Amino acid sequence: MSVLEAREIVVARGGRRILDGVGIRAESGGVAAIAGPNGSGKSTLLRALAGIWPISEGSVALDGVPLSRLSRREVARRVALVAQDTRFDFAFTVAEMVAMGRYPHRGRFTAETTADRAAVEDAMAWCDISHLRERTVNTLSGGERQRVAIARSLAVQPDFILLDEPTANLDVEHALGILDLCSALARAGKAIVIATHDLNAAVRHASHAVLIESGRIACAGPLGELLNSRRLEDVFRVRAEILASADGSPVYVFHRKDNP
Repeated sequence: MSVLEAREIVVARGGRRILDGVGIRAESGGVAAIAGPNGSGKSTLLRALAGIWPISEGSVALDGVPLSRLSRREVARRVALVAQDTRFDFAFTVAEMVAMGRYPHRGRFTAETTADRAAVEDAMAWCDISHLRERTVNTLSGGERQRVAIARSLAVQPDFILLDEPTANLDVEHALGILDLCSALARAGKAIVIATHDLNAAVRHASHAVLIESGRIACAGPLGELLNSRRLEDVFRVRAEILASADGSPVYVFHRKDNP
């Protein structure tokens, strides 16, 4: 089992502590959620887990080895970050874009190998975009572009995939498809971490979570135990109703506090 773990980390930028004493653990075969309001530090935590943003206190370790002891390429081969609103500024084909995920293994100017091609084909198949291989990415829908971004991360063949608001700006059908893909990848042995403010999505697809408020951990643990009405009111500043869906899963309905 592979483990990526942050413990008591502090991230400061511009003289301000964006994260202060935050931790999370991701394991093979699981989906972890980082939940919280906009601006709470969710994206910063993902970047720290990926080794992109430095930490000033605490530790981030990959199978017990601090990221600071590993080269950037070693980390990139095992931890892939899918940023929010991934931009595709050039008219690359889908196959070309997904193949860029192989750079941590072969470098930017090294010839493609049989293993590279197989990884790209496998990634496109996982994300159900093989039929789009010759389309240019700037002609795709939002949901299709998000699948390309995830496929590019899969082509790395990482152990950990970190996704920042993967369903933002997607319609309901495409959002559910992305979340189902994340669950399938976890069942296949990947460790998935999703940063989100969509609690209904998190509770259906993640087994545990950290709830962040203003750069600090409000609580952490199994989702069913975390998301009670009082805690949601404290963190999100809203009134929360917790209902039950047909399958027994909780459904959260939110109201402004000043509304009856």
